[in-house]
Amino acid sequence: MIDHRRLGRELDLFVSDPLAGAGLPIWLPAGAAARHAVEEYVRDLERRAGYQHVYSPPLGKRELFALSGHLGYFADDMFPPLRLSADDEFVLRPALCPHHALVYRARGRSYRELPLRIAELGGMYRAERSGVLGGLSRVRAISLNDAHNFCALDQVGEEVREILRLIREAHAALGVRPAGFRLSLRGPGEKYVGDDAQWARAEDLLRAALDGVDFTEAPGEAAFYGPKIDIQIVDAAGRESTLSTVQLDFDKPERFDLSYTDASGARRRPVMVHRSLVGSMERLFAYLIEVHQGAFPPWYAPVQLVLLPVDAGQAGAAAELARRAVAVGLRAEVDAGGSLGARIRDAAQRRVPYVGVVGAREAADGSVSLRLRDGRGLDPMPVADALGLVGAVVAARSSDLLPAAA
Repeated sequence: MIDHRRLGRELDLFVSDPLAGAGLPIWLPAGAAARHAVEEYVRDLERRAGYQHVYSPPLGKRELFALSGHLGYFADDMFPPLRLSADDEFVLRPALCPHHALVYRARGRSYRELPLRIAELGGMYRAERSGVLGGLSRVRAISLNDAHNFCALDQVGEEVREILRLIREAHAALGVRPAGFRLSLRGPGEKYVGDDAQWARAEDLLRAALDGVDFTEAPGEAAFYGPKIDIQIVDAAGRESTLSTVQLDFDKPERFDLSYTDASGARRRPVMVHRSLVGSMERLFAYLIEVHQGAFPPWYAPVQLVLLPVDAGQAGAAAELARRAVAVGLRAEVDAGGSLGARIRDAAQRRVPYVGVVGAREAADGSVSLRLRDGRGLDPMPVADALGLVGAVVAARSSDLLPAAA
């Protein structure tokens, strides 16, 4: 069976070391390179959609999480407070929303600023039991692609529809294949905040945004502060989990006394929309490693081009080609040790999309012979053309190995 933990070891993507601790994986250079490319893409997608990015600390005063409701409703999933003195306690945050509420209230807001979209790829922490931890799919330190969109009530429907469009765009680029949409609602019990009217209004808004989308309803799966749309994935073992989410929250704007001034000068309460386009980097890559079997699309492959000199006489030409590739933004390296056949096999085992062979003829005339990961070989071509070909595929964020026109 395909397992991201096995592939992660074979491809040197991440390691779990007991000395670091269970549920605290370490991203190795190859995994970090792929993750960085994805993070860069998501931030750019958000920026073009009107999001403003912030940084906030991964811990805060105990009082912050008491105010947000997390200590009252989510304490079982949080790490114990860190006490510096009798009146100075800090908590590793289980979510980014309290800090983003502080971003919103850093100054007065006008209706002209809404929707205000605050985004961050930030760290949060969950005190998961050791028995449920595994690889990247269930961890204690979470790097979340998160955002909080503050909007007027009459803007919520369009805002949620636009978020769903961005989710579809990001999924298509990454190769995510959603297994279904779920409307997560309240269930029995007292673990929810807010009144019935707020919940009914929030549920109606999400149902309207899902018009034309097949979805199932899941009572009892809502967040403690509001209903949500969850976009589900299924891993190679058939286990279902949530990747992307959109959540409505009338509660935190009330708790943090968030407001804006409307056109008449009156003070109004915004709605807070929590959303994640691709979820946490950990769960996302657990899925991507398996769905691509380690052969990532070229744009976020850890190494995009490996150059193989046939013998020592071409080492300089290969090194120069690698330098040029790196200069135009590609992740390239030279492999000069061992037989050519062994090096080609090693590149295939590492799922490198492009292998450039440089023999005596290629070194003499400034060309390179490209081999594609799927086994196809291309005729020798000028170095500039080869770099242009790989660069075009990467720039298009295509899953194909050749440009569309090729």
